Amino acid sequence: MARFDEVMATFWGDGDYGVQPPLTDELVREAEHVLGVTLPSALLDLLRVQNGGGVAADHGAFPTNRPTSWSEDHVPFDDLMGIGRREGMTSLLDTPYLLKEWGTPAPLVLLSGDGHCWIGLDYRKCGRDGEPSVTWFETDLDAELALADDFRSFVEGLTACSTYGDGSAGDSVSTG
Repeated sequence: MARFDEVMATFWGDGDYGVQPPLTDELVREAEHVLGVTLPSALLDLLRVQNGGGVAADHGAFPTNRPTSWSEDHVPFDDLMGIGRREGMTSLLDTPYLLKEWGTPAPLVLLSGDGHCWIGLDYRKCGRDGEPSVTWFETDLDAELALADDFRSFVEGLTACSTYGDGSAGDSVSTG
């Protein structure tokens, strides 16, 4: 398993889709106020390098110990939402709306997903000022799977998409 600093150096992919303006202390304070939580320092460290966007293919999957609707043995982590209000881009600041829209439990901070499936910081056990775990949520199936005890461990556990194939729909597990 790679150390966090090693992963951080190669974490971000190419392109600017989903990238917010550079992270400022003011944006962090606004986000923590809007979300009602203290964000993990490891997340903020990554967002200070690049404020959201696509994740490099070498870090685009997280192994699981049981099947999900997406795959037998992993979940995708193609992008990480940043903090900001760039028009047309989803941000961590959209979490309150998205939780309500998709009926996801709170307190969470959604990091990545498309509505049907999310990866989020889960504050339900640690409280709003604690160190949240990272959880996979499948809203259509009302299912969830704990991925990592904290964000740093989650990042250190990310693996290459190629480890599992190309991640296309053909690699998915049928739920019907």
